[in-house]
Amino acid sequence: MSSEEKTSQTSSSSPSSPPPASHFIGRKEDIVQARRVTKLVNGCRDILVLYHQGELHAMDMRCYHSGGPLQLGDIEEFDRRMCIVCPWHKYKITLAEGEGLYQAVENPTARPLRTHWRSKGVKQRIHKVTEVNGDVYVTLNESSETIESDTYQTEKYRDVSLKAQRKPKPRK
Repeated sequence: MSSEEKTSQTSSSSPSSPPPASHFIGRKEDIVQARRVTKLVNGCRDILVLYHQGELHAMDMRCYHSGGPLQLGDIEEFDRRMCIVCPWHKYKITLAEGEGLYQAVENPTARPLRTHWRSKGVKQRIHKVTEVNGDVYVTLNESSETIESDTYQTEKYRDVSLKAQRKPKPRK
């Protein structure tokens, strides 16, 4: 199966119209070219839509741990799972589920140390991406269950983020 077919199969619910309550993000070709797009959705939620290995993913834009800008994070594979790595503190978040991953030590007294990847559970809110006729839409995950990344979806953090982006460079 080609990556185009895989994306369409996993993220498209109707080939002719966007799902109800979805939000237009942009043209797929533009997102593929940019690789990452951030957007304020519904006037209240900053999301990151990214294209990686033939798939579109959407999640809250700020890291659940401390509000780091995930759009600047690297994408790496840990334990056969694709993750975005927060550029501030290197927290690993799975693209598909929003789980926080960490490297656990089996027995700290044994040498050499043996580690394995463990999940902290879902920490980052993931949103549904749908492609319809080359247009990309996101349907917000409005689960009533609180997820840690929700903390950074307020005006307070939006204002902090905008000020940091506008900060002038010091003169030499």
